[in-house]
Amino acid sequence: MAEAFALKDCALIAISTGQQAQTLRELRDRIETTNQSCIYYHFWGGLLRPRFDDPEFQNDFAVWARHSIHDKPLAERLALINPTDYEDLEDLRTKVVDIIEERLEESETLPYVRASNNFYFVRSQIVVFDTGRRFYDPMELASLIPRLSVGSIFYHFIDARRRTQLGKDDFTEWLKGFDAGYEPLNKQIATIDPYFTTLVELRGELAEVFARYLGRKDGHDGQPAR
Repeated sequence: MAEAFALKDCALIAISTGQQAQTLRELRDRIETTNQSCIYYHFWGGLLRPRFDDPEFQNDFAVWARHSIHDKPLAERLALINPTDYEDLEDLRTKVVDIIEERLEESETLPYVRASNNFYFVRSQIVVFDTGRRFYDPMELASLIPRLSVGSIFYHFIDARRRTQLGKDDFTEWLKGFDAGYEPLNKQIATIDPYFTTLVELRGELAEVFARYLGRKDGHDGQPAR
């Protein structure tokens, strides 16, 4: 029998580090030494805070490259980085630095261009709240997913990848405690990309996958379970 699923909520607190960069070269130097939690915040923090930037760019480094030093090629390269492709934050850091160094080598003037707005390094601290809700049946959880807060989606589907041994989300880890019949559901969950989206859209995708699978499992011919 699987343990109860303990539903949590969270908020990502932004804390200024006092570090900043005015040129691309300075940005590279700061990224090389900044705390890992800064890398995490500047890639994932935008999902939990109101976004008024260009939605084309998901991470803060790409936004700054496009709007503060006005380097579209660099912004586009940075924007293509999906942090879920990297084993840990150090690998992600290395990728960002490599892209910036490659761009610096391509231009004689770019290393000296001063940004219209400095890049301010912010580190993240996650605050977790226990909702007090517990679930023992996947059907119960599935019925609640469409109404989960975005903080719960972030905590259980994104931040969980830092906590679980195999880097999986909490839903997948919990379902492993049941019989092998839930393996197809876990495979469908694994196809959901948590990065190039919004938390609201991500919640919708999760709800659809759970409803599709559990409806079929419960004899409803693929329709959401009622």
